[in-house]
Amino acid sequence: MPGGRLTQQERQQIALGLADNLPYAEIARNLGRPTSTVTREVMRNGGPTSYRAEVAHRATERRAHRRRTAPSQGPESAPQPHGRDAQAVAAYEETFTNVLMASGVSRIPARVLTSLFTSDAGSLTASELTRRLQVSPASISKAITFLESQSLVRRERDEGRRDRYVVDSELFYQATIASARANDEVVRTAREGAAVLGHDTPAAIRLENVARFLDHISESIMRAAEQAREVLHSKPTPSDRP
Repeated sequence: MPGGRLTQQERQQIALGLADNLPYAEIARNLGRPTSTVTREVMRNGGPTSYRAEVAHRATERRAHRRRTAPSQGPESAPQPHGRDAQAVAAYEETFTNVLMASGVSRIPARVLTSLFTSDAGSLTASELTRRLQVSPASISKAITFLESQSLVRRERDEGRRDRYVVDSELFYQATIASARANDEVVRTAREGAAVLGHDTPAAIRLENVARFLDHISESIMRAAEQAREVLHSKPTPSDRP
């Protein structure tokens, strides 16, 4: 039934659908399930290229067993400020994490980024992240290293000289600019290849067209980011909200 736990047979159908390169929406329709259920199932069990029905089923059983036997101390049970529904918050965090994973971020960095964005302070220490996500300090450290390399988080020292990991509006601007600038190396290398292969050859023309395309995209992104930067520092109006 929609909303119930996936069966082993359903997981086998998901694996078959992935093998046939079916989109998540079509797999979900065949199962009579929401697309989000299939997306979450695949992304938390290896992704579309590594999903295995038997492995996913065993992993789900282990998680269910841990939830039954371990004391509940995750974000679902933590008191929520502003009268928020704890279960709704937890479900949203899972959805946001899956969206980040679908964009190419691995699971622990995605969970860290979700935790930072959904905290009112916009910052957490390593120990707070460890307790919140119930993972090892080493996993948090590795995730932060990746996120910092992508300009998605920054670190600052608090009064107790502890590192706090921070997300703020300006980081989105900086990450967008960094992503656009990362294309510059691809552009330069593509043009080097065009010179090596001979400018009038099909391969060289292909590389030059790629370079021109990425050059144009990067310039457009940087111009648009600069023009829209002030939006990140403004307060949404009622008309901005869906």
